Amino acid sequence: MSQYTRVYRVESYEKGLLFVNDQFEKALSPGMYYFWKNETPVAVKKADMRQSQMEVSGQELLTRDKAALRISFFAAYKVVDAIKALTDNQDYIKQLYVAVQLALREYVGTLSLDEILERKEDVSAYVTASVKDKAAGFGVEMTDGGVRDIILPGDVRDIMNQVLIAQKKAQANIITRREETASTRSLLNTAKLMEDNKMLFKLKEMEYVEKIADKINNISLSGGGQVIDQLKDIFSPARQ
Repeated sequence: MSQYTRVYRVESYEKGLLFVNDQFEKALSPGMYYFWKNETPVAVKKADMRQSQMEVSGQELLTRDKAALRISFFAAYKVVDAIKALTDNQDYIKQLYVAVQLALREYVGTLSLDEILERKEDVSAYVTASVKDKAAGFGVEMTDGGVRDIILPGDVRDIMNQVLIAQKKAQANIITRREETASTRSLLNTAKLMEDNKMLFKLKEMEYVEKIADKINNISLSGGGQVIDQLKDIFSPARQ
């Protein structure tokens, strides 16, 4: 009977629309459909009802401060009204693409480059809200979206790298000055303590002598007993 019939299959994830004489007849559920081969035109259009993803890539856009950049944006969507998507629109996917592209261009044009880099997480919310009503007119619901990449021109990227390096150097200088101030304050406190306590001064002196002695293998003395007496005074202070 295959030579006398026309067979159409609607998958479980699809919604089918039956057209007879180029006129919409009815929606078809998943299954197999057979029609006699005759002079009456019969066609079945199908819409995939699963969630799909669209890539709006390499969009060259200008920010409010006239900085040129390229943005790649992804949009997740699904068909919620197959009749509207397939009968009221010639190409609902292309129309959704253009709607996302225009919303992205509008958003970027209202912000400076610095604001775009700081608030790129807000792009998804803005584009989704802006496209929502238009997508409903295509029989589509946009469920998610986000910026995948922001590509800056080479000269702008070099300038931003220089700014970042300068900021890091300034932060490093601040930390260095803070450590130097703390070290100086500590030395001042130690000096005051040693000024009031001769024994503490002597202990500190012996500590430095010990550090020096650790790095010395041999000691050659000249000057007779005077040097010996000086070393005795250092290592064996007389009791007061």
